[in-house]
Amino acid sequence: MRWLAALALGAALAASGAPAQQKTIADRSFVRFALTQMGISVEGRFRKFDAVVAFDPAKPEAAKGDFSVDLASIDLGTPETETEAKRKPWLDVQGFPQAKFASASVKPLGGNRFEARGPLTIKGTTHDIVAPFTVTEAGGVRLVDGQFTLKRLQYKVGDGEWADTETVADDITVHFRFALPLK
Repeated sequence: MRWLAALALGAALAASGAPAQQKTIADRSFVRFALTQMGISVEGRFRKFDAVVAFDPAKPEAAKGDFSVDLASIDLGTPETETEAKRKPWLDVQGFPQAKFASASVKPLGGNRFEARGPLTIKGTTHDIVAPFTVTEAGGVRLVDGQFTLKRLQYKVGDGEWADTETVADDITVHFRFALPLK
């Protein structure tokens, strides 16, 4: 019966003109971040994430996107640093294994530029964010590239003794690319 309901929903979405949902092409997509620790720039990435996107640049108001990041997949270049980042004061991957974002709206900004708004949840704390992005198409792929800055202390990332922003800055810049197949 579930397949029948899914088929009916898919037909209804197609009839309504809503864009079809697509999964990202993993090997052409990424989620990276940068922060400053004791005056030194630190860059990292997440090896595992999932994104399901329904986006048509001609109908951005109909766009939908659900994104999740496996926080245990953090890559900072050294096992010791990654182990520390997974602990309770930082990402607390045992208590909160995923970060999630769901786009609530997409607004065109002109040309190939857009802005997604919606709730971002990290460590059980949710705040609305705005993520500007651009869309380009090449080689049968639609690339969605963007970035936003979050305040780590709003999400209790590096709280307690690590809350001092002189040691680790509060701002974390997140850069993402999602490659989507063109029909």
